[in-house]
Amino acid sequence: MMSYVLLLVGFVLLIKGADYFVEGSSSVAKLLKVPSVIIGLTIVAMGTSAPEAAVSITAGLNGSNAIALGNVVGSNIFNLLMVLGLCAVVNPVPVEKSFIKRDFPMTIGASILLLLFGWTGYVVGRVEGLIMLVLFAGFILLMVRSALQGRAEASEEEEIKVLSPLMSLIYIVGGLVAVVFGGDMVVDSATAIAQSLGLSENFIALTIVAMGTSLPELVTSLVASRKGECGLAVGNVVGSNLFNILLVLGMSCALSPIAVGMENLIDIAFSILVHFIMLAFCASGDKIKRSEGAIAVAVYFAYMIFLFIR
Repeated sequence: MMSYVLLLVGFVLLIKGADYFVEGSSSVAKLLKVPSVIIGLTIVAMGTSAPEAAVSITAGLNGSNAIALGNVVGSNIFNLLMVLGLCAVVNPVPVEKSFIKRDFPMTIGASILLLLFGWTGYVVGRVEGLIMLVLFAGFILLMVRSALQGRAEASEEEEIKVLSPLMSLIYIVGGLVAVVFGGDMVVDSATAIAQSLGLSENFIALTIVAMGTSLPELVTSLVASRKGECGLAVGNVVGSNLFNILLVLGMSCALSPIAVGMENLIDIAFSILVHFIMLAFCASGDKIKRSEGAIAVAVYFAYMIFLFIR
């Protein structure tokens, strides 16, 4: 019972810690007069991936490789099928052409690269991790350059809450501490639950842990959809998935090589298939329709049943 309580507490620490970290970092960036668009592409985007990063890096260092890899793959599948699917059910999700032509293919490419890394040696080592981190740095530079070029055409920037320097520092440090401790609690409790129920760490990582670390994306996107402001839902999900593979797994593998089993390869291959399915939905009319969102949700539940049977 205590393991379930610690798992819940860990998730709360992860989500609130990431929220405070983003708010404090954004405030500092605003005080230093860094453009809001740059803040969104870097600090905020990395903040939403902080739960996945904390869990995967902690798991990798503790030798729980199945949780480290399963968390990222499971989060990416959840983001695409459940987050985008539920958003589309609430309100059809419009898709910008740049996501279809650039961002989606880049995320698919990163997923295929991960599959190849795992397939060739059944381990993703430090060299592969460093390659992913270099690719991530290139992606950030590309996004920043693109954002700066488009600033002249941009509409009124979103107002960011500016805190005092001291409060900003407290938010940043406190947020990071909460994320680190939350990640440690989630990994330890998820491992204990898996052992007590006779379930594999990979199953727990792909389901409970993946859903928990993806809660920030789900809640934010659903609230935006209810308000009819879901145009950025696709960009948020695709960007988060790319961050998860290149940054989160890149850091995890650079610190501690991750073993890859046949089950992991199947899950990665399925995530690639899901990316292509959602890309097809996006390309068919420049939006994800309600019916397509319902299909995505149904596919996710079917996948959960497959994992349970497996």
